[in-house]
Amino acid sequence: MQSSSNNVVNCNELSESEKHYMEIAFTYAQDALRNQEVPVGCIFVYNNEIVAKGRNTVNETRNATRHAEMNCIDDVIAYCEDRNIVSKEVFENVSVYVTVEPCIMCAAALYNLKIKQILFGCRNDRFGGQTVFDVANVLNPVTDVKGGYRADEAMALLKEFYKGTNPSAPPNKVKIKNI
Repeated sequence: MQSSSNNVVNCNELSESEKHYMEIAFTYAQDALRNQEVPVGCIFVYNNEIVAKGRNTVNETRNATRHAEMNCIDDVIAYCEDRNIVSKEVFENVSVYVTVEPCIMCAAALYNLKIKQILFGCRNDRFGGQTVFDVANVLNPVTDVKGGYRADEAMALLKEFYKGTNPSAPPNKVKIKNI
């Protein structure tokens, strides 16, 4: 099945192992929130083994590309180098479990790597690689996509983060007019 916003399979009905992996991804999202990062958690599973796990580290590293998925991609490359495995073959057999729909950047990276499957929690109404701009219409991926597992909880984590102040956000440049 090719991915597009019109045929994302609702993933409220996951296997027990898929639910288990999503639970682990949620622990990383909660860790991100505790560390004042946008609460996105992600794991990559290859041959029933977690080969990469992580969360957003954008604020911590002061690098806007350090999304959970990008950190996991780097971990898979290291995993393959350590084991002298061809990373292309690993990526093509990886299932990605992520609490929020991958953003445009991450969706493009995952599709270009020919990831086997992406399972996500809530949609990403601000930056989503399907919701905002359907990357699949441009890249025609082979990746299966399932969305919606614990979507309300994933969205609640995002709302909790955005209620507070992002310590790494640039200062507001809006001028207040004196009356």
